[in-house]
Amino acid sequence: MQDTTPLAALAAAHGLTVSGARPSPAGYARQLWSRRHFIHEFAKARAKAPYAQARLGQLWQLGTPLLNAVVYYLVFGALLGSGRGVPDYIPFLCTGIFVFGFTQSAVLAGARSLTDNIGLVRALHFPRAGLPLAVTLVQLRQLVLSLAVLAVIVVAGGAPVTARWLLAVPALALQTVFTAGCALAVARAGARTTDFAQLLPFVVRSWMYASGIFYDLSRITARVPHAVALALAANPAQVYVALVRYALIDSVTPGRLPAHVWPLALIWATVAGCAGYAFFWSSEEEYGRG
Repeated sequence: MQDTTPLAALAAAHGLTVSGARPSPAGYARQLWSRRHFIHEFAKARAKAPYAQARLGQLWQLGTPLLNAVVYYLVFGALLGSGRGVPDYIPFLCTGIFVFGFTQSAVLAGARSLTDNIGLVRALHFPRAGLPLAVTLVQLRQLVLSLAVLAVIVVAGGAPVTARWLLAVPALALQTVFTAGCALAVARAGARTTDFAQLLPFVVRSWMYASGIFYDLSRITARVPHAVALALAANPAQVYVALVRYALIDSVTPGRLPAHVWPLALIWATVAGCAGYAFFWSSEEEYGRG
């Protein structure tokens, strides 16, 4: 006698599910947590790979941001005079470069995280969000090393070590959530449109120039329309950079911070983190196909 039991019911009775089916958002988060060791080890491998053939090896993780800071200081500080009237300009500049560089590098690497690892995506079953999250961890590790060097620069410049330095921890935690959300969002866009990764560096570079990395943004906001000034001050890159500057540099006073800076930092982290996660999760079944 022919069995008329529906295949779906038969599969459910034996605990079978569709291969590659997208879980619920909560289930997806549990999958990511269960793969946390894989994500961590993958991030470690990615961090070491660029310097494997270099004679100085991992020292380039410190040398690269410092050389960038020197170049930007010569261009913006010495040649263009952007540091005039800015107390502690060298720590001010280095903080901006290091903190924004974290988000910049994670976003650019996140856009290529799926296409650069397409073989891994097609060969193994794991939550694909692990790849953009791993590149975020790589850049977070780079940021921590850079901030250790920055602390030496700040102290060598005569600034005291105060309890205010502890404010850098929640500021960077919120920035990490924001950056991870951005990396997830651009990872989906980069997987769908290969030209996206070619355009993104120009967008991010423009963002950098509008974020007060090389100059005191208050000089600009004081002479532009009020709506423009509000938009510049609420820029998430400016918000996180300003908070870390305030934490580490004694001459950065509360009056130089954007209005409502901590609520803004929390809002940007929540919106970017949740939206980026949902945006990436919604296409989980499509990655690696085609």
